[in-house]
Order: sequence, then C-alpha cells, then structure tokens
Amino acid sequence: MPLLTVDGLWKRYGDRTVLRGIDLEIARHEVVCLIGPSGSGKSTLLRCVNLLETVDDGAIFLDGVEITAVNADEDAVRRRIGMVFQSYNLFPHMTVLDNITLAPVKVHGRPRAEAVDEARALLARFGLADKAADYPDRLSGGQQQRVAIIRALACRPEVILLDEVTSALDPALVGEVLTTIRDLRSQGMTMLLATHELAFAREIADTVCFLSNGELLEQGPPSQLLKSPHHPQTRTFLNHLLP
Repeated sequence: MPLLTVDGLWKRYGDRTVLRGIDLEIARHEVVCLIGPSGSGKSTLLRCVNLLETVDDGAIFLDGVEITAVNADEDAVRRRIGMVFQSYNLFPHMTVLDNITLAPVKVHGRPRAEAVDEARALLARFGLADKAADYPDRLSGGQQQRVAIIRALACRPEVILLDEVTSALDPALVGEVLTTIRDLRSQGMTMLLATHELAFAREIADTVCFLSNGELLEQGPPSQLLKSPHHPQTRTFLNHLLP
C-alpha cells in the first residue's frame, strides 16, 4: 500500500481551476519531485496534502486512511506530515532552539528536556550546533531554511513536503540546503517536493512529475522523464531549461 495517495484531486478558487484530477501515489521512503512552470499547481497540491487547503473533489489517503474526510483530525494529520515553506516562516522573536522545540512541546506534549536534546542533536547533525541561541535575523537565508527543515523533522513526520525551498535563496546558499535534503533521502525520509532545480531532481528523485495548468501530464523516473519525455508540453518545458 502506498504511504500517500492522491486520488482524482480537484481544487478551484472561484471560477479558476488550479488542480484538475490529480492522481499520485508515493511509497514509503520514496522521493517525488514536482516540476513545471510557475502557476502549474505544484504549491497548491502540497498545501492540499497538508490540509492547508480544502479539496473540491477527489480524496487524499495516508496509509490507506482518507485524510480529506469531513471528520478527519487535521492536527493529527499534520503531526504525520511535515511541511517546509519557501519563506522559512520562523518566528523572529524566538531563538533557533525555541523555534524547533515549540511544536514538539506545545502540540505533541513532549517533555521540554527531551525536545531540547533532540533539537540540539538535529542542529549538530546539520552543522548548526552553534546557532541554537541565535535569532533568525542573525542567520543567512540558507541557515534559516535548514532550521525550518530541522523544525519539521523535530515533529518526527512520516512525510515531508518541501515547497520550492531554494527559490528564495542566493545561488551561493542553495547548495547547503540541497545537501540537507540529500541527507534526509539517505536516511529514508519520504518526501514530496516542488522544485525548479532540475539537476537536483535528476539526482534525488525516484519519480518526477510534470504539472502544467493544474494537470499532472506525465510522471516517471528522472532518467526517462528528464531525458526522453513523452508529452509535448514536457519536452517544451525542458527544452527551455536543460541543455
């Protein structure tokens, strides 16, 4: 059974349809990259999976249980699905350590000492051990994004969603965030990420999905989709971005 299943998902904002019958399955430990032009629905799909947006038709299942059902416990779902946003979303008035431990203590009810120990271990794992007492405005963009990823990991999710997590960074800082994501993959984390970093998608993904105008037009292993795509819109998109 797939860990995450998106079945015939539609999303509309008034008269504008942004997702059109999306079908997607993600196995445990699989990494799936969403690619496509801006406005194709990648971010909306991630927000629907994390229940930040309601769906108009179709359903989403986690471990075979529908999480878009009317009686679904959204907080319980978000404990199992972490999300990292393009804009970091760190609390500026809180230290790095407090940002990371807030949800484990307040939402998950873990003892603070336990949460602090785990947060410090994660910071050390990702090369930020000396930043625990700093405030976000003292960090580079790349460091802030890595803290945002650590904050998601501190909740021990089964799936992590990453929404264009390098697009707001200077090119010199992109590499450190991508290294963090590589580490997560090596540890077997299930991930669904929207990205414009096609070379990175080729390296990290088990499956690449091409979205355009709210439709999932093509999906396949990166060795196939990024080299010999079947759909003409995929070929046109890649021809503009890949040599």
